[in-house]
Amino acid sequence: MIKLLSDFSIGESGKIKTVTGEGKIRRRLLDMGVTPGAELIMKKKAPLGDPVEITIRGYELTLRKSEAACVAVEL
Repeated sequence: MIKLLSDFSIGESGKIKTVTGEGKIRRRLLDMGVTPGAELIMKKKAPLGDPVEITIRGYELTLRKSEAACVAVEL
């Protein structure tokens, strides 16, 4: 099952399938290690859902909800 990272609940994990977005946003995500094949875990979510904190490649990364919506993850 494929789900957008922005729709994840705390504790869910998966493997990144695709990173969409345009120009600078996509480049920024790729530079931070959000690349296809990387495994991640949703650690924290702000009360209104923005921002979210994930663990990827052994470090914690905080993303805006709009950035998380550019990441498709396979559960």
